[in-house]
Amino acid sequence: MGHDLELPAPAGTAEAYVAGAEGDPGVLLFVDAIGLRPQTRAMADRIAGWGYRVLAPHPFYRSGTAAELAPQGDLREAGAREAFFAGGVMDLVAGLTPELSDADADAWLEALTGSVGARGPVGVTGYCFGARLATRVAGRHPDVVAAVGGFHGGGLVVDGPDSPHLQIAAATAAFVYGHADQDASMPPEAVATLERELTASSERTGRPHRNEIYPGAQHGYTMADTSMYDEASAERHFTELRALLDGALRA
Repeated sequence: MGHDLELPAPAGTAEAYVAGAEGDPGVLLFVDAIGLRPQTRAMADRIAGWGYRVLAPHPFYRSGTAAELAPQGDLREAGAREAFFAGGVMDLVAGLTPELSDADADAWLEALTGSVGARGPVGVTGYCFGARLATRVAGRHPDVVAAVGGFHGGGLVVDGPDSPHLQIAAATAAFVYGHADQDASMPPEAVATLERELTASSERTGRPHRNEIYPGAQHGYTMADTSMYDEASAERHFTELRALLDGALRA
């Protein structure tokens, strides 16, 4: 359904995948730590099939191409996902500081509603660390981002002024978060802190929010190419994401 392209980026040129028809409402998809690959392209295709123009950039373009950084084995096999993450993936995530990711997100949004041909306002959805990026961009661009989805996100609430959840105060979007059950990177107290920010945002903007834990789901539950996949939770995420986008971008 979609195709690969290259986008101007703050540190050069970045690969991206685009799906859907020009002129449809835009959706920016922030991939998980495993990166831009057939699974995340397929997810972009599915969202595009709902009537959206979807852009999924390669976030680690500074460190290599999507193909160079992609897993070489089957992450559904026992121990394969763990071995892949032990190979330095989280160093890439840590290296994508807010300063760098914010500049990138500015470029992705400009491309989405510019050369990629989507109609604004837009929705943003993010997975794993991508949920952090989705949350940050909503606060930085409240005039553009009308919907935010974050699924099995880690580190949405951390100590310090750069915590992603603090960006919600500046946002005007509707939000949906689906947290993995017993996810050490998003414990219950962090979910509760996030809820307080979301409640204050809803009271201020009149926009709805959902902030729920998916029982039995592990971190990475949406990703059908890994051992963390949970079909019921993944399908629940698609249902809630579509309702979010339709309500915010088509109402």
